[in-house]
Amino acid sequence: MHFWDKHKTITSYYELLAREVCERYQLTQMEYDILMFLYSNPQYNTAADIVKVRKSTKSHVSTSIKELENKGMIERIQSAHNKKHIEIVLLDKAGPVVEAGMDAQKQFAKNVLSGLTEEEMQICREIFDKICNNADEYLKNYREEK
Repeated sequence: MHFWDKHKTITSYYELLAREVCERYQLTQMEYDILMFLYSNPQYNTAADIVKVRKSTKSHVSTSIKELENKGMIERIQSAHNKKHIEIVLLDKAGPVVEAGMDAQKQFAKNVLSGLTEEEMQICREIFDKICNNADEYLKNYREEK
């Protein structure tokens, strides 16, 4: 499928830029992704949120969270009201990684959107949102049928 092949090209370029940050800070791709996700989405700050929103596997998220905690980049804080609710917060040590990650994301966006007008970028966002919403809907229906 043409869309899927092209999607892989875009993903490969993003992963190339992210890999440079991962190598510099000795992180796995998943550890990097979790740090960037927590920074960009502070409202989703539990392991369950990361699994659900990013559609990642529980075991990979759990392992990566433990490693990030060991590296002093995150801290898990248990809720006083609900012992099962554990929030994940970024620590100062994650700052340079996040900063380098944001630079990589800006470079990625600048390069892949090069030559597009504001109107074309808006159209791309709208179409991509529709495609993602369609896929989410079909996944939801598939799960409900099982």
